[in-house]
Amino acid sequence: MSSAAASVPQVGRTRAFLRLVMIEHSVFALPFAYIAALTAMFQQDGNIHWGKLLLVTIAMVGLRTFAMACNRIIDRELDARNPRTANRELVTGAVSVRSAWTGALVAVVIFLGAAAALNPLCLALAPIAVIPMVIYPYGKRFTNFPHAILGFAQAMGPVGAWLAITGEWSWDAVILGLAVGIWIGGFDLIFGSQDVQADRAEGVKSVPARFGVPAALYGARACHAVTTVLLAWYALATGAGVFFWAGLVVVVVAFLYEHTIVKPHDLSRLNRAFFSTNGFIGIALFGCALMDLLVRGLTV
Repeated sequence: MSSAAASVPQVGRTRAFLRLVMIEHSVFALPFAYIAALTAMFQQDGNIHWGKLLLVTIAMVGLRTFAMACNRIIDRELDARNPRTANRELVTGAVSVRSAWTGALVAVVIFLGAAAALNPLCLALAPIAVIPMVIYPYGKRFTNFPHAILGFAQAMGPVGAWLAITGEWSWDAVILGLAVGIWIGGFDLIFGSQDVQADRAEGVKSVPARFGVPAALYGARACHAVTTVLLAWYALATGAGVFFWAGLVVVVVAFLYEHTIVKPHDLSRLNRAFFSTNGFIGIALFGCALMDLLVRGLTV
């Protein structure tokens, strides 16, 4: 443990670790896991099972925390050479590598424990969910499309949430999972556009670094168009009502806004597009989906 990390009180180190894994970014994928879980409950018996929903939350946050910790650990040397990421906790010493690994291991144990508490199928499939979380940070070292690996990893969230409730495979959940994965892969194309110069200097692979920022932004638009189609397909497949469709309209408007404020020659509002808009998309669609299920008869 570095002297800088050792001198920080335990509470401070815990806060630093939470900053390291950006715990607040759970807002991107968690709402879609809730949509899948609640839809599965609605179809199963029409009741919300709060214990299972809590376990889904624990599993999702645990796995995401593990993934982010691994990402930061594996990329710490690259982060140190990138001006945008040079202040990250593993670079500055606010969190030691040992502490980060400890946090990652605790998080994955929590994930596995929650999976075991849900049902045997979730536990059996849990390692499959862990693997892409570790592969993703290495993806930028061997493929120009690491965004696809990230998208695949995120796509498993809704599928896993549905399995957690029913213990059975669902193609409806796969549709939603694909929508989430392609959505997140798309906005990762936008996010990666700010690091083109640093990535090229370090040999880091990505669509923006290989094909340029304009191509990446066009790719993001295509991804979000496909996301919209998949969300509409999911609505049709699950018999969603007017509130879900209203939420989809909100998502489309948010996508249009996101792609209006980010341009190849002007990335100054990228953080607003990445953090604020995409966070709003997940929360807004979940709120509308929940209202839709309640109106259709889901019992609290």
